[in-house]
Amino acid sequence: MTKKSWFRYFQYDERKETLADARNVLLVVAGLIAAVTFQAGVTPPGGVWQDDKDGHRPGRAIYSYQTKEFYVFLISNTVAFSTSILLLISLTHKFPFHFEVILATTSMVVTYASSVFAVTPDELVKFRYILLAAAAPFIIRFLLQVWARLTMEEQPYGKHIVFPDNRSGENELNRV
Repeated sequence: MTKKSWFRYFQYDERKETLADARNVLLVVAGLIAAVTFQAGVTPPGGVWQDDKDGHRPGRAIYSYQTKEFYVFLISNTVAFSTSILLLISLTHKFPFHFEVILATTSMVVTYASSVFAVTPDELVKFRYILLAAAAPFIIRFLLQVWARLTMEEQPYGKHIVFPDNRSGENELNRV
């Protein structure tokens, strides 16, 4: 098989896969991303200082003394973590035990934030940048939903449904 055929073979096909299957895959991927980014925030690359020699303090991230690189890591990791949390919360909406998922997720976010602030030197923590990075996925999703509602056709909701045309593989607009 060529590269293109492998790509097409594993590509999502709405005619073959159900929405429940797609949601399950997204839940697994989001959970893995949340776990990896959480671990990277709790245990930053390079570890933490163990001693108090040469002006550094025990428990502070070694990598944080390379300011620009550390902020690129910290902001990118926080955006990835926050996006995966948004996915987890969105995909489990109206599931049984959704409250428990929200509670556990919120606790994990607080733990992540506490750890980031604990290992980052005080003078380097720019709370507004980290908060903006954490809020960015939620803000972007909200703005996209507002934009979608503002630009919708003036047809009442539910009057047009897109059904896949199984013969040609294309979608056609069918009136209900």
